[in-house]
Amino acid sequence: MSVKHLPPDAQPREKLLARGAAALSDAELLALLLRTGIKGKGVLQLADELLHLKNGAGDAGFDGLAGLLHATADDLKRVKGLGPAKCAELVAVLELARRAMAQQLQERAVFATPDAVKDYLQLQLAAHAHEVFAVLFLDAQHRLLVLEEMFRGTLTQTSVYPKEIVIRALHHQAAAVVLAHNHPSGSVQPSPADEALTRTLKAALALVDVRVLDHVIVARGVALSMAEKGLI
Repeated sequence: MSVKHLPPDAQPREKLLARGAAALSDAELLALLLRTGIKGKGVLQLADELLHLKNGAGDAGFDGLAGLLHATADDLKRVKGLGPAKCAELVAVLELARRAMAQQLQERAVFATPDAVKDYLQLQLAAHAHEVFAVLFLDAQHRLLVLEEMFRGTLTQTSVYPKEIVIRALHHQAAAVVLAHNHPSGSVQPSPADEALTRTLKAALALVDVRVLDHVIVARGVALSMAEKGLI
């Protein structure tokens, strides 16, 4: 059934205006962004199929809202029915989410909102098909100065150079950092190498009076704080 054939109070736009965005399902919210379906497929059906697209040959592999939020423009272009305009709108929404989270972290202490840190890092790093090592540089009040993606590697390892991180920390006059990297495998459990690297970076940065507050490991839809696990 197309949206126009639904009762007025069941149509996504009217439902949102009458009852608020929280009353809508994921598919209904996505349908509002897509606005129109394609030939033979209404917008609600298109939205639902997009959310439930599974990994497989030729699929973008979103498998839910969290996966869709980490999709790249190239991922979206491979989905039948998503033209350039729809792809651009979805990518723009994702970028707005990133910027909103960055602004929140710039205005208050990072650890006043630990979940926001994890969400922000997931949006920034989780979609990469290869490992990326990033650093959140923080001021004396532990507010975000900048996020820098510093090193890239293969699916299983990244070469990280402590000297380069120390140089960037001094450049930003950072008082503290949060280390972060992604695990493309989907598991966020820290490896012995992750723990050893954290100790090495903590010692190197301590020489210039920069504290390592946390090391966050992210994958699609999940994040782990090594500080919360008592590993920092």
